[in-house]
Amino acid sequence: MKKVYLIAFLMMSYFGFSQDWFGFNRFKADNEQIKASGNYPDVVFMGNSITENWIYYHPNFFSDNNFCGRGISGQTSSQMLVRFTADVIELHPKAVVIMAGTNDVAHNDFYVEPEKVVENIIAMCNLAKANGITPIISSIPPCSEFPWRKEILNPGQTIVNINKSLKEYAQNNDIVYVDYHAALADENLGLPKALSGDGCHPNPDTYFTMEEMVLKAINTLNIK
Repeated sequence: MKKVYLIAFLMMSYFGFSQDWFGFNRFKADNEQIKASGNYPDVVFMGNSITENWIYYHPNFFSDNNFCGRGISGQTSSQMLVRFTADVIELHPKAVVIMAGTNDVAHNDFYVEPEKVVENIIAMCNLAKANGITPIISSIPPCSEFPWRKEILNPGQTIVNINKSLKEYAQNNDIVYVDYHAALADENLGLPKALSGDGCHPNPDTYFTMEEMVLKAINTLNIK
């Protein structure tokens, strides 16, 4: 029994007693405000720093279309899955755009098998469907090297492999798939310098291309 307590203590010490590993508190106040007003978004964008930067660079894209951004920098697909109820389901959107996996490939939170990333995204899709929300799956954007994890070899191919599985799942389950990777990747399976400052995160102008693609996908759903 003491050993169990010791393991629990060490885990809590690693993550931090007060650290919000799941990201529950990040949007708690905003979510409560939305629920109190009853002005629910048509679409929630669930993601990591790529989604978070999108909201920062192009806030009008979200406000003008009644979209809601729920991106948290550094998060893995497992963390997004845990907060999916609070940040998506309870906001009662008509659809959710899911873009996850970059930080799993970067080993931000230990090593996660590529298959598990796919499973986590499928789980989010299933949660959405069970609550009357239409899921849209986004490919992981291209990245041939992580500036913060340069020791990870050939992440570009790992991303390609995960995207292949996501696309197959989407096609087999009548889910719209937005292939940012095909539109943005260079010959090295990364983001070219013209589109990204660090080879991983899109530049502000690159989001215009992504917006055109995702709007086309959302419009096919006739959710307005």
